[in-house]
Amino acid sequence: MTDKQTSEISFFHKYLTVWVIACMGVGILIGKYFSVIPEFLGKFEYASISIPTAILIWIMIYPMMMKVDFQSIKNVGKNPKGLYLTWIINWLIKPFTMFAISSFFLFVVFKQLIPVDIADGYLAGAVLLGAAPCTAMVFVWSHLTKGNPAYTVIQVATNNLIILIAFIPIVKLLLGVSDVTVPWDTLILSVVLFVAIPLAGGVLTRMFVTKRKGLNYFENEFLPKFDGITIAGLLLMLVLLFSFQGDVILNNPLHILLIAVPLTIQTFLIFIIAYFAAKLMKLPFDIAAPASMIGASNFFELSVAVAIALFGMQSPAALATTVGVLTEVPLMLLLVKIANKTQHWFPEK
Repeated sequence: MTDKQTSEISFFHKYLTVWVIACMGVGILIGKYFSVIPEFLGKFEYASISIPTAILIWIMIYPMMMKVDFQSIKNVGKNPKGLYLTWIINWLIKPFTMFAISSFFLFVVFKQLIPVDIADGYLAGAVLLGAAPCTAMVFVWSHLTKGNPAYTVIQVATNNLIILIAFIPIVKLLLGVSDVTVPWDTLILSVVLFVAIPLAGGVLTRMFVTKRKGLNYFENEFLPKFDGITIAGLLLMLVLLFSFQGDVILNNPLHILLIAVPLTIQTFLIFIIAYFAAKLMKLPFDIAAPASMIGASNFFELSVAVAIALFGMQSPAALATTVGVLTEVPLMLLLVKIANKTQHWFPEK
């Protein structure tokens, strides 16, 4: 990644890992010394879903959903190979490799370090990450690899549609295999709240503003107003999350590193599979790179939200999805650098 490309990524995105670590510290301090705050906020729930968390999730996801232009789906048929690769990696490979790798490390390699009941929760969080391909930060990774913006939008748009259909059955299947009980109604409500509603709101906002002011105004003036809102919502939610997770983290600091091991291996494995498949398919680099980035990264906003809704703020599952946030940005920046150094492997067009 060149200095110019590095400078083009926003300040908050570039140092997101630093902000996440800072939020973890602030949240732990709040949980330990100002426990009245999480106790008060924990009272606001509906159907096992935290209302404060839901609000912060909407703040995170809504600006991202406005970037999705469903009109571009009509151009899918012109060059569908990159989409086929994305769909196969995301929905037929990634969730199952995440389950297999996480199970191996949590129940075999780290068997003496993590109690079985806690490992079950960590596995549930890993599954939620694996079943939710990236739909937000992928715009950043695509930008840094000079990806085809129109094609990236199509990949994101179709992934959003597939999430509505495939996320629940995959999570239910894999968590059922691991003997973790998941209530259908809570899972369905989570997808509706954190995908369907913000997606519909984003699409309607895009249509309304574009119709009144034009596409140029929407993309160059309206959208930039929301640049910092997504990250602000994420950081506030992490403070809230870690305020509930304080005791778990302080009592099990080693677990943070242990959870990160399978998540890191999964990230590199999926990228390698997608990247070399794209090379064999002779896809151009500006399509191959974003396709591989989508598979390697996760829709952690949704994963964290569903983990909290299903298992609670203080659950091991919520902690595992939060570790996913902590590890993703530095790993993805490394993969961006690898992709840019190997772009000569691919045809330009």
